[in-house]
Amino acid sequence: MIDFLVIGGGIAGTSTAAALSTLGSAILLEAEPALGYHASGRSAAMFLETYGNGPVRALNAASAATHRETGVLSPRGLLIVAGPGEEERFARTHAEFGATPVTPHEAAALWPILDTAACTRAAYLGEVFDLDTDRLLQHFARTARENGAVIRTGHTASAVTRFDGGWAVEARSGGETTTIEARMLVNAAGAWADQVAAMAGVPSPGIQPYRRSMARLPAPGGLDTRSWPFVDEVAERWYAKPDAGAWLVSPAEEDPMDPHDAWADDMVIAEGLARYEAFVTEPVTRVETTWAGLRSFAPDRALVIGPAPSDPAFLWCAGQGGYGFQTAPAASRLLADLVAGRPPELAPDQCAALSPARFPA
Repeated sequence: MIDFLVIGGGIAGTSTAAALSTLGSAILLEAEPALGYHASGRSAAMFLETYGNGPVRALNAASAATHRETGVLSPRGLLIVAGPGEEERFARTHAEFGATPVTPHEAAALWPILDTAACTRAAYLGEVFDLDTDRLLQHFARTARENGAVIRTGHTASAVTRFDGGWAVEARSGGETTTIEARMLVNAAGAWADQVAAMAGVPSPGIQPYRRSMARLPAPGGLDTRSWPFVDEVAERWYAKPDAGAWLVSPAEEDPMDPHDAWADDMVIAEGLARYEAFVTEPVTRVETTWAGLRSFAPDRALVIGPAPSDPAFLWCAGQGGYGFQTAPAASRLLADLVAGRPPELAPDQCAALSPARFPA
């Protein structure tokens, strides 16, 4: 019997496997042929400490040092733009992010295709970074393996049985099924977190996946986009950012979905691009490719980290939403601290706000 069996090979599961592998033997199961196949491989990936609610921001702040040490951050900056009638929302949003108001013309100096006639207010924050998702994912995978953990891709957890002293999980790969016994079971299954909990007979807080789509466009007007900031419409009806010389635009939709291999809806993309075009001087002439991922949230939009109240041998690391990469270092450490009985680095009220025990049984 091993100590920890982690279900899910996105950033949550991979970072958790790395953290728990310092405490005992660990196996990670990922149904897809590679780590980070679903939401983790489709992320817009930025690091902004002031993004998210209070518990998420606490995890962001606690993760910052690791992100810098692993070299996954590069400067980007954030530009918030608003149109007529958005004065109250703009005041609230730029204050929450800690962004400094700038004039539309100053904003256009940062983002040359901004239509200053459409933009009535703008704000800029320099302390926003691109986050190299593949590098961070591989950092945690390498750490897990160095600590003796085993990562099995192409293995689907198909059944879970509780017995005295642990869990028996059937893992299907191709036409073969093997049974793995573990002392503790970690649910890091992203959009499938509720399904894993149901297999284990553990109540779930209700982790809901929401689709978020992205379109990759050629560089607008043939311009060099590399120094442009991440651009966020104040009501988050769209956002955009540079990507390897091209330009990404998201409709920023949140459509509830059942867990599946997500794809972009053409109408959702078209409507989002129309909202984006209302703010720019360069029309969208071609879409190179589109994709979508599922961002999974608990009802209160904070992560769910820690032992299930009904069974302390069932560990949650789920509900990452749009914060999985930027919170991964601290979230995985928190789970390991809870398992080891060590004092967590987060304040007690923040730990309580992330605990599965915050939800009614």
